[in-house]
Amino acid sequence: MKIYRAAIFDMDGTLTDTLDDLHISVNEMLAHFGYPTRTLDEVRRFVGNGARKLMIRALPADKNSDAEVDSALAVYNECYARHCTDKVKPYAGIMDLLTTLADKKIPLGICTNKQHFAAVEIADKILAPVKFAQVSGDEPGQPRKPDPTRPLAVMKSCGVKPEDVAYFGDTAVDMETARNANFLAVGVTWGFRPRSELESSGAQIIVDNPAEILTRINFG
Repeated sequence: MKIYRAAIFDMDGTLTDTLDDLHISVNEMLAHFGYPTRTLDEVRRFVGNGARKLMIRALPADKNSDAEVDSALAVYNECYARHCTDKVKPYAGIMDLLTTLADKKIPLGICTNKQHFAAVEIADKILAPVKFAQVSGDEPGQPRKPDPTRPLAVMKSCGVKPEDVAYFGDTAVDMETARNANFLAVGVTWGFRPRSELESSGAQIIVDNPAEILTRINFG
């Protein structure tokens, strides 16, 4: 059985349930401009491609000029900076999984399209005491997933090769990311997207709970 020597994770919908905080922040931004607010399910569908794409999807269809998106993003970032750890929590079983992998000396990494400042804060406050070789979030001038540049940089921080990495995520973007980086693409069903999206986007393994990861993937 193939042995994997590192685990890299998406964050939203994979390690942590961030949806309530994202929803609150999106609606604070929309209310700031006097726009109609969005439902929780709408925000669930909108996330996954970074904060700017979230703004484009959340704003009214006739309010999507570059200038309007820029303004919305600036306000949203201020809102999310206030709220990014209000209600966020690890999914059930995630801390046990991370602790078990860390005890096995498996390097851990995070590569997400959420804002870098929020990814680092959540890793430090919500996922502690687990330590990550690198936390890589969205920053200006850096490509977003599914581009493999940042995931491969996280891999280097883990000290392994692409064939050694299992990459975990809950969306088509994550499965495309894993394929583009030549990682094992592992889809998780407890996040923001349905199993059918993972199946159609090239997931090589699909798991329904974190404990299943340790029975389906050989880390060593």
